[in-house]
Amino acid sequence: MSVKIRNFCIIAHIDHGKSTLADRFLEITGTVAKREMQEQILDQMDLERERGITIKLQPVTMHWHGYELNLIDTPGHVDFTYEVSRSLACVEGAILLVDATQGVQAQTIANLELAQTVGLKIIPVINKIDLPAANPETTAEQLAQLLNIDSRSILRISAKSGVGVNEVLQKIITDIPPPIIRNTTAACALIFDSRYDDYRGVIAAVRVTDGQLTPGLNYKLLGTGATGVLLEVGTFTPKPKICAQLNTGSIGYVITALKDIRQVRVGDTLTKNGSNHKPLPGYKEVRSMVFAGFYPVGGQEAARLRDALAKLSLNDASLTYEGEHSPALGYGFRCGFLGLLHLDITRERLKREYGLNVIVTTPSVAHEVELKNKEIITIHSALELPTPDKIIEIREPFVRVDIVAPLQYLGGLMSTAQDFRGQYLTTDYLGAAREEGRRAILRYEMPLNSILVEFYDRIKSVSAGYASLNYDFIGYRPCRVKRLDILVADEEVESLATIVYEDEAYHRARSIVSRLKDLLPRQLFEVKIQAAVGGRILASEKLPALRKDVTAKLYGGDVTRKRKLLEKQKAGKKRMRLSGRVDIPPEAYIALVSKEK
Repeated sequence: MSVKIRNFCIIAHIDHGKSTLADRFLEITGTVAKREMQEQILDQMDLERERGITIKLQPVTMHWHGYELNLIDTPGHVDFTYEVSRSLACVEGAILLVDATQGVQAQTIANLELAQTVGLKIIPVINKIDLPAANPETTAEQLAQLLNIDSRSILRISAKSGVGVNEVLQKIITDIPPPIIRNTTAACALIFDSRYDDYRGVIAAVRVTDGQLTPGLNYKLLGTGATGVLLEVGTFTPKPKICAQLNTGSIGYVITALKDIRQVRVGDTLTKNGSNHKPLPGYKEVRSMVFAGFYPVGGQEAARLRDALAKLSLNDASLTYEGEHSPALGYGFRCGFLGLLHLDITRERLKREYGLNVIVTTPSVAHEVELKNKEIITIHSALELPTPDKIIEIREPFVRVDIVAPLQYLGGLMSTAQDFRGQYLTTDYLGAAREEGRRAILRYEMPLNSILVEFYDRIKSVSAGYASLNYDFIGYRPCRVKRLDILVADEEVESLATIVYEDEAYHRARSIVSRLKDLLPRQLFEVKIQAAVGGRILASEKLPALRKDVTAKLYGGDVTRKRKLLEKQKAGKKRMRLSGRVDIPPEAYIALVSKEK
């Protein structure tokens, strides 16, 4: 019965204790035996454990006091907001978790706004009250102001020790409404996540909205039109556990047996074949914000990279990719990400899960270009930028930035935001006027390109690590940019071309050529490294030649013998310089990208 079902998720800023609270839930409800418990048990990837962050949403079904509690653990970093939004569409309530030592942060506010938009019941909880630096009263005042509630009604817990966690479970049962029963006859479910299994095909995580899903059900996916028979249904505990059926309101998985991963899309509706169900609302299509080229280190591995990206995009719906070719790097893919951390995680997953080392080109943002023939095109890299004589206007993506920090750091943060082309909007305050540790929310509009470089590191430095950041895309606006080309040994390196602001072109050019001078291996001839805009050289460096002592074998005699050998060496190096080319190692590309970040 769905009246005994409660579906909820945990939303919070990064490192506020979501995974630890989920661990306590699993322990208290007896879902996982004590001998099998480990920290961050819902973080399935080694990468999540190593970095201490949640990357993928993870559902789990618990049973407590006769109730079925379906939890979806969500990431906290801004780059994985799409994972959060997909979780919110499958539940009726959300625990808003806030660290008592850090207070309300930028992602706390962003996730709260997402949850309120879809009409979820919010349960505010303050965590880490047992730490010496905890200030639960101040944090409670900030939360009460955000939610317009009495601060005394907010639960205070320690997820690490388990203090107060039972009260949170009880609050979930009493405050979060059960799923709505609409039609118990025709089976229907929303696909909110999926992954690929080599033997069983696509395995989809679903929220059942109507009827029952059972093995052997003839199903149809309304978005792609794919049909088949369900091989198996089950729940997550957190390991997959086979069950006889998934009822209305339940969250679990189905094995579709589909081998073509393009037939299953996140947000699609799965229903009984032949029923007259209409597609569920699904999800807003995600918009990639950062683009970079992924090229296999081995030229023969392009097909393997395509298959790996296809399987990753099934598991990570915010990843997009399309094929492209570079004269320098061969065949590869132009990939779209939600941010630089998302890019870094994808590169690492390709290496660990599929054994693929890839060269990553300099990240860039998408630009809209209005041409003189009235056509508007979207470009994802500097190589696609048309010549200036064809362009009327170039527009770049803008984002609304929220910076949350204690009051004493506002001056430095405002100065930093202006340095990065920020346009000031408002300042909002959290907490009582004379309260210790009072925080402010700075709101700016900024070019996305500006915050890609080193904005996050700068605000962390200025605020002694106390500031937090969140941003949302708001549209495209005109900008003055140019294409910056990099030449090595008089040969243009297409994969290093980038789009820069006109007033920053010289500084970026100087930075890149200086960095390349340190990264490139020396050759037997002198190598020129240059940066140019429109054919005009802005910065140049020379990589000295390796020197071999050709006179070492001489033991005396006329000085002309020594001069003859040196002249012969000089002529040989000149021939090499005119005809030779420099191969840029993959490590140099990756190190340059890291520096640009």
